[in-house]
Amino acid sequence: MRKHNTALTRFGRKVKGSYQSYGLGVKLAAVVILGLCFVFIWSVFSPPSYSVAYQRDTFDDIREPISSANKKKVTSLVPSTKKEQPHNKKLRHRSSSVEKKKSVDRSKSGSWHKNEKSGGVRKRKGEDLKLPKKVDEIKNQDLVGSEENEEEKMENDKQQEEKKVVENDSKQEEGGVDGKENEKEKTENGEEGVEGKENEKEETESDKEEGGEGTVDGNEGNGELANTDDLKVEDEDEKSRVDGKKKKNLGPLFDPNAHYTWNLCSTRSKHNYIPCIDFESASGKLQNYRHHERSCPRAPQMCLVPLPPDGYETPVSWPESKSKILYKNVAHPKLEAFVKKGSWIMESGEYLTFPTNQSIPKGGIQHYLDFIEEMAPDIEWGKNIRVVLDIGCKDSSFGASLLEKDVLALTLGLKDDLVDLAQVALERGFPAVVTPFGTRRFSFPSGVFDAIHCSDCRASWHSNGGKHLIEMNRILRPGGYFILSSKHNTIEVEEAMSTLTASICWNILADKTDEISDIRIKLFQKPQANDMYQMRRKKVPPLCKENENPDASWYVPIKSCLYTIPESIEQRGTEWPEEWPKRLETFPDWMNNREKLIADSEHWKAIVDNSYLVGLGIDWSKIRNVMDMKAINGGFAAALAQKKVWVMNVIPVHAPNTLPVIFERGLIGMYHDWCEAFGTYPRSYDLLHADHLFSRLKNRCKHPIVIVVEMDRILRPGGWGIIRDKVEILDPLGKILRSLHWEIRMTFTKDKEGILCAQKTMWRP
Repeated sequence: MRKHNTALTRFGRKVKGSYQSYGLGVKLAAVVILGLCFVFIWSVFSPPSYSVAYQRDTFDDIREPISSANKKKVTSLVPSTKKEQPHNKKLRHRSSSVEKKKSVDRSKSGSWHKNEKSGGVRKRKGEDLKLPKKVDEIKNQDLVGSEENEEEKMENDKQQEEKKVVENDSKQEEGGVDGKENEKEKTENGEEGVEGKENEKEETESDKEEGGEGTVDGNEGNGELANTDDLKVEDEDEKSRVDGKKKKNLGPLFDPNAHYTWNLCSTRSKHNYIPCIDFESASGKLQNYRHHERSCPRAPQMCLVPLPPDGYETPVSWPESKSKILYKNVAHPKLEAFVKKGSWIMESGEYLTFPTNQSIPKGGIQHYLDFIEEMAPDIEWGKNIRVVLDIGCKDSSFGASLLEKDVLALTLGLKDDLVDLAQVALERGFPAVVTPFGTRRFSFPSGVFDAIHCSDCRASWHSNGGKHLIEMNRILRPGGYFILSSKHNTIEVEEAMSTLTASICWNILADKTDEISDIRIKLFQKPQANDMYQMRRKKVPPLCKENENPDASWYVPIKSCLYTIPESIEQRGTEWPEEWPKRLETFPDWMNNREKLIADSEHWKAIVDNSYLVGLGIDWSKIRNVMDMKAINGGFAAALAQKKVWVMNVIPVHAPNTLPVIFERGLIGMYHDWCEAFGTYPRSYDLLHADHLFSRLKNRCKHPIVIVVEMDRILRPGGWGIIRDKVEILDPLGKILRSLHWEIRMTFTKDKEGILCAQKTMWRP
């Protein structure tokens, strides 16, 4: 009996333990099921503004954190990496969807600057001259119909398209990778200057204030701009923050009560100093003068570049400057040694001369060009070939000879051009810029050059995975030509180039050696259709993702991928432009609002013919190198096409991407952020034109006066500045120019708009 009871007791314990074990499992399962039900019900019925997707798509609170005290945006002076990532998510031209949304907000704004509310129209009398009669006759069309209004119209017409882009941008992830790579690269090299950071941080505030001009920012700081990747935000809290920022009083662009004192720069490059490219240190310990990548000083550049040690004189006028220039104006230690060895450049008294019968290609440059045309009969200089990029600056004979054939060749002086031959080219009156060619893209849009020329340009095309040649493929027009000439190449280099060009589907049209010059010339052509890419056995390099912006260029790393060739007639690049000069006034189907583009051209032609050429007192026979600091469609440059000048059209990186339109018309230009120094030598330009540049850039730079300092650096003594802007900008700007000893030649104002014409003098502190 006891044994039986003992067995029952043991059995009962087992049953109880098993029940307790299963009971715990049932309880846990019930808790999990209830939790999942709660999450599901919460996600369905909770407001969308608290969703995870919304928080992930919105970065305004990261770019400009909200203070818990007053709920206002607080801008950090040194943004963290976390804050910069979304801002640089599309650190390339024309890719910021958040700025596209801002353009819509700005179009609803009633005023551009706070002091316009003061009422009353301020007018200012001429400083040194009475208003010319011609200017008075056209004052209405000259001031009221500025490109600023045209830019606003362009944005309004594009708003519907931009909404679609906003939706696509919110899905893009690749842009964030680019931004992180770019930010990391700049941080490691110590290259991110104060101006660039402030430009990025204050862009939102500037856009809210500048309701008059809608823009799409896409790259750093200037978006060319600065970008976040979002947004489809319609949150009430976000709207209240935007409205609050619109009401914030940002103050005038320039302090009207400020007094300026100037000092000369003390840098190693001295009178040839190029900020962001040359080392600013005056120490002689460094072997190199220039950065491997663009790297701007951390502090604002507030000093003035000195004149050459032997003084400076008015340059030789065009076209005489093609054959001789003043030696003292381009003095450089290494240039002296180069002149002694060179055959195409000679010292003759106070001049440097360039004999017409001497050039680097033996047999003459004309024979060299004729030989290229014989190799490829489809190449017709000055007709179907109008815009050419010449990599590496030497004797300038290539660009000079092409200019006589109505070909506009832009020369790139690479960073190791320590002899400063690009400066010699500019002094002679030929288009040239200076830029490093390392890991970043050139500041050009995609598919714009008709041909690219490299004659012993020292570029290692096959190294580093062929990234440099892939960059040439990006900016070369579909069906465009790449001309490579050299005297001696190793077998290894030849094989590597052959493999690389085949991988990117370039067709080799000709490979010949000229018996007279003993130069071997290879002529490649970029494909005009995508079927070549699909037929490759090895998809290396791969095709770029569809959501990547091929025009992204400002501080954007070179990508080892190929962009697809446009196929639809509505896309740019499907057809070759008209022959020059018909090309200048032809607007293809891919250009939106062709009627407005035609009206814009007529508008600027009237201003140039009736005002600039006759009413400002400028001697245009002494004007050769011209820059339009805020070009839109190239109307100003097109109006000067019949004059003996060339125009560098600069598209600020925060502005709408109209640079492809400029190249399509057979003109040249670059993207640039005016909070940084332009890639050119001091005293490069004879005339600077700025149409509403300052009001559009309001508060995009921490110190906007750096733009004026840069204008003083790149303008030649005796050169002219034509500035069209708001009266509230021109008044203090005139004071700054007087402190620099510029002579104000003419001012005119009407309805809060005005024009200022000033001439730089020889003065240095």
